[in-house]
Amino acid sequence: MKKANATMMKYINLNNVREVMQQIETATKPQLAKLTNLSVVTINALIQELCDGGELFQDKVVPSNGGRPAQAYRYNYNFKLALVLYIKEMKGQELISATVMNLENKVVLKEESILPAFDKQHVLQLIARFVAEYPSIDMIGIGIPGQAVDGDITVSSHEELIHSHLIREIESEFQLKVLVENDVNAAISGYCAQHADLKEQSVAGIYFPNRYPPGMGMMLNGQMIRGKNGMFGEVKYLPYSPDWKRDMSKDDFVVQVCHILQTINAVVAPHQIVIYQERVEREELDLAWKQYLEQHPMPSLPEIVHQDSFQHDFDAGLRGMVLQALKSSILSEAV
Repeated sequence: MKKANATMMKYINLNNVREVMQQIETATKPQLAKLTNLSVVTINALIQELCDGGELFQDKVVPSNGGRPAQAYRYNYNFKLALVLYIKEMKGQELISATVMNLENKVVLKEESILPAFDKQHVLQLIARFVAEYPSIDMIGIGIPGQAVDGDITVSSHEELIHSHLIREIESEFQLKVLVENDVNAAISGYCAQHADLKEQSVAGIYFPNRYPPGMGMMLNGQMIRGKNGMFGEVKYLPYSPDWKRDMSKDDFVVQVCHILQTINAVVAPHQIVIYQERVEREELDLAWKQYLEQHPMPSLPEIVHQDSFQHDFDAGLRGMVLQALKSSILSEAV
């Protein structure tokens, strides 16, 4: 029992040092002892272990006021890397975006290439190239327009992804942890991360892509609402939904948007609804919503926010989620 308690204490202390070093980047042993409330003797052992593992390395020697110069240590943000992948639409073409990021959320490498058609082998070859070039990659984050359950993509606006077993094949071939996230969930997470004042509010985000059905995500008090099997926000399954893949007039599109806004507000009454769409001018949509409310009044109304930055918010949110998962995986490693 004593050995178990000692192991647990070392685990806690090691993670304490890790978290402090990730925040401040450089420190001497006395500085770390003060910041962690640990003894210098304990800090000595923990720093040695982290240096041996490559997570810390010796930095410059820091002069002291009349005392002995102290060795500083620097956190190695490239100790573990993550590869973040997602498919995006641009000017009628589909691109696959690949980003290698470190523990400081800095981009080590970013590459985009045209994806003429969905091809698992193309994706697997792309991952293999990055993993070979960056052996420190410890996690893969994948953003998809849909949902995955136990590694199986069960719902997606890209039909070729459904039951493609892509996630399982990646995990099997590369023996790496894979985090799969819905694109709208990631986007609204990224949006809220940039607006600290929304942390204690409910914020819904709806994305209307040009050639695919809409999707919805929602943050409540800083937490993502996911629902059973992550199926929260699959608004394309609402009753009387149109065929979103067919050509739709602007008038019909505006009517459908108003129906969805009314449904979301009636069911979850969010403080804010963020709309991502490029089909009509925002002024036209605002006017239509105002006129719609005259015929369908509601006791509580959300603030409607128009965002032109879906890809920016999506990228920021997905990277933030992957970074959090990567850091958690390091902290959970056994001593």
